[in-house]
Amino acid sequence: MTGTPGQTGSSGGSGGGAGTTLPYKIATLVDLRDDSGRVLLLRRLKAPNLGLCSPIGGKLEMATGESPAQCAQRETMEEVGLSLPIERFALLGIISERAYEGRGHWLIFYYRVTGTVHVDPHDTPDGRLEWFAWNQLDALPLPETDRRIIWPLVKKHDHEDPSMPLGFFSVHIDCSGPTMTWHVEQG
Repeated sequence: MTGTPGQTGSSGGSGGGAGTTLPYKIATLVDLRDDSGRVLLLRRLKAPNLGLCSPIGGKLEMATGESPAQCAQRETMEEVGLSLPIERFALLGIISERAYEGRGHWLIFYYRVTGTVHVDPHDTPDGRLEWFAWNQLDALPLPETDRRIIWPLVKKHDHEDPSMPLGFFSVHIDCSGPTMTWHVEQG
């Protein structure tokens, strides 16, 4: 649900009860756009989000002390083959997910790469990279958190005008019960 800080929403959830002890993972998602404004998504062949479309990204290499921006930069090189300067990675949002898929808690740094990139659609070990127009997103198999919460927040805080700074959002999503709930903490 989009809106002012403190606003909440709910929809069907995925389990992972309140007393469950689950691992906490820190990751990044990277939003890349082409010169037509399309979004690059990965049709995933692996969990999490097996069979669904999501932005590229991955877990921080915590043992090396990697920063979230360094992780986004590394994942862009590993998954897409693009070497981009770290200055092009703009933090657009912070997403915390409690008991996602009943397997773990996630703290996700959502980066938008400023400017456009060119990448030909291709297969990777994690899935197929493809470009999609904004009006195609609703018809894609997306994670429920992305469809109901994350993409609406991205659309609200992003814009086409490169002379304007990007907005910022922070949201907490609770997937632990039978009904997924969320709270926009900033945005």
